[in-house]
Amino acid sequence: MALAMAVLGAQAAQAGVTLTDLDGRQVVLDHPPERIALGFYFEDYLAVAGPEGADRLVALSRAPWADWRPGQWKAYAARYPQLNSLPDIGHADDNTLSAEAIIATRPDVAILSTWQTSALGEPGLRQLDAAGVKVVALDYNAQTVERHVLSTQVLGAVLGQPERAQRLADLYRAKIDDTLARIAMAGPSHLKIYVELAQSGPREVGNSYGKGMWAGVIDLVGGQNIAAGQIGNWGPLSPEYVIAQQPDVILLAGSEWINRPASVPMGFGATDTVAQTRLQAYAARAGWADLPAVETRQVYGIYHGGIRTLSDFVYVRSVAKALYPDAFADVDPVQELQDFYADWLPVAPDGLFVTRLK
Repeated sequence: MALAMAVLGAQAAQAGVTLTDLDGRQVVLDHPPERIALGFYFEDYLAVAGPEGADRLVALSRAPWADWRPGQWKAYAARYPQLNSLPDIGHADDNTLSAEAIIATRPDVAILSTWQTSALGEPGLRQLDAAGVKVVALDYNAQTVERHVLSTQVLGAVLGQPERAQRLADLYRAKIDDTLARIAMAGPSHLKIYVELAQSGPREVGNSYGKGMWAGVIDLVGGQNIAAGQIGNWGPLSPEYVIAQQPDVILLAGSEWINRPASVPMGFGATDTVAQTRLQAYAARAGWADLPAVETRQVYGIYHGGIRTLSDFVYVRSVAKALYPDAFADVDPVQELQDFYADWLPVAPDGLFVTRLK
């Protein structure tokens, strides 16, 4: 509530703005930033900023976009060729993200995820402050409606687009409210769900999610996440445990990974022909043939790059549809994704984002 009041009570950006970011840090901006270093949440930034938002970028944390989501990166780089020449401020996962790299690009503001500000630590944040770089933290990773909405409102306040941001926040909340209303009418689901990061192929057990991200989606729609209480935020579950749990629904989270020939390809540029082959390989794992999810073909490929974004209501509704098919019979998540991109983003989502084992 305090965060919401800080954002909603902000003055018009042209006259300066005071806000509280998702780290709980108060940030004072004298004017809308003209030079922005962007660490993560690339599509959310562009959705709130509008098509001209790319012109304000002076640096990126490149790996989480170009390496994690190369198909998505290719689509945006074709629309904005200048992305290819932006300086790289480093990557939190390999400890190359640095205050020095950010400062060297002379931004007014660095928009980062909370896990990136955590990686910089207090010494790095003080260094940025001393150099006159304002830091604004966002958090779509928590996978809660509240932090999605607040992150969007904070972005709007920073970028001088509070009305556009509020429309996006209202859209997100409306889609989630509709989802929850349908679930309430349908009654509780007792179906068990197993989600696995399908990056390395069926011979290697990928991460599942106990908190946040996909776990947050499952919790929101009332599924029984078999990873809950077994791991922290993420980590692999033992094959024996998964089989013993007899999941009714399996989500294989795929993406556009490079040099991952056995992964489930999902996202920009992916095709169902290849995805089905990879889904079948997972379904053929030892002990999986008799799982309820495999017997009923409730095995789904779903776009990992689409989670922790403003468009992830599409994946929330996709999971809800698997659990409550009658309640969501008239919902077409793929069409809703197409509509979101047409209304808010400068590229089209050409590829495969949700599919089911045939």
